Amino acid sequence: MGRKNKSSSENSPESDIEIKVQPRGTDPHPVGGPFNTPQQRPPSQFYSPPPRSSPPPSSGRLFKNWVPWSVPIIVAVNIGLFVWAMHENDCPQNSDNCIGASFLGRYAFQSTKENPLLGPSAVTLLKMGALEAKRVVEEHQVWRLASCMWLHAGVFHVLANMLSLLFVGIRLEQEFGFVRIGVVYVVSGIGGSLLSSLFVRNTISVGASGALFGLLGAMLSELLINWTIYENKLAALSTLLFIIMINLAVGILPHVDNFAHLGGFVTGFLLGFVALIRPQFKYVNQKNAPPGFFVGPPKSKYKAYQYAFLFISLIVLAAGFTVGLIVLMRGVDGNDHCSWCHYLSCIPTPLWTCEARCTSSRIENQVNLTCLANHKSGFYILRNGNSTPEIQRLCTALCS
Repeated sequence: MGRKNKSSSENSPESDIEIKVQPRGTDPHPVGGPFNTPQQRPPSQFYSPPPRSSPPPSSGRLFKNWVPWSVPIIVAVNIGLFVWAMHENDCPQNSDNCIGASFLGRYAFQSTKENPLLGPSAVTLLKMGALEAKRVVEEHQVWRLASCMWLHAGVFHVLANMLSLLFVGIRLEQEFGFVRIGVVYVVSGIGGSLLSSLFVRNTISVGASGALFGLLGAMLSELLINWTIYENKLAALSTLLFIIMINLAVGILPHVDNFAHLGGFVTGFLLGFVALIRPQFKYVNQKNAPPGFFVGPPKSKYKAYQYAFLFISLIVLAAGFTVGLIVLMRGVDGNDHCSWCHYLSCIPTPLWTCEARCTSSRIENQVNLTCLANHKSGFYILRNGNSTPEIQRLCTALCS
């Protein structure tokens, strides 16, 4: 599962966690009421046994089991848009170096040097809605925060993300329905794009991984806010945390937009407290009890700690999106205010080098670049007046 800066792919572990629900008794007096023995009962002339009510029939499930259909539709839309991107790309028409042109025709892939994931060119992805911070800020194309999550850089990229979505999303939709999971998916994707655009300034970004990490974050918060209804709590929590850490760790590889992962995860984590909250057991038992069956005094739908998580999450979400959009539209570069934050997306090691990062100043089609790694500077004339991929290529050459 990975949100891609145009040049790479990743496979991520998928989650498949089975969580059991604690069995709860519904009859407060399981042996027949407060008088359990004949010696405890008053004389028969003063005692008339109350009418017996059978407990509600148990179906094995306290909550509705939904039929998942929105997740398969999302998968189909993503694959369909990738096919459309390849159709629009038409590599043989625009390039002399294509892969599979003889049998794929206009659906042939760009060369692996340009796109190692077997997909379209950066120009085509930008045309279709890839995320580019410059266009969001200067041209006010805010819609790119949502459109980029439906595009993918290549065959490997779309397959990895869609398989992950099927494994994670189907289970969640069965438990919570298409509306809740759809909201978590879309809003988390936008949250990931928002954080990415604040820190990733010189490359384009596409992919559904922000939304996918949002589902993982929602799974974690759902486990926490509904803690009392689960039996194998610690096993589920440790397994889920392990899966999340592995996925986030993959994001420190080069050319992977880990800011989209982090933004989507945090957004989904907060949304889970709001959208995936479950009523407490006693409230459900009272609601489903047949007439005449004694279930005790009325219970609140949610526990106090659930209400606290819900309201705090709503406030943090609203504030985060509002502040993030204001800061982004003012053209603030997050890297100027956090010198170490770029390590969240890539950590250099002897096995790989991170993506080149340069500061730039432009006058029309002329650009001056300074590499942040070696402090070299260069002055260039752009063939394409507003080409982020060309600037990144020049920056890479300057830093190498």
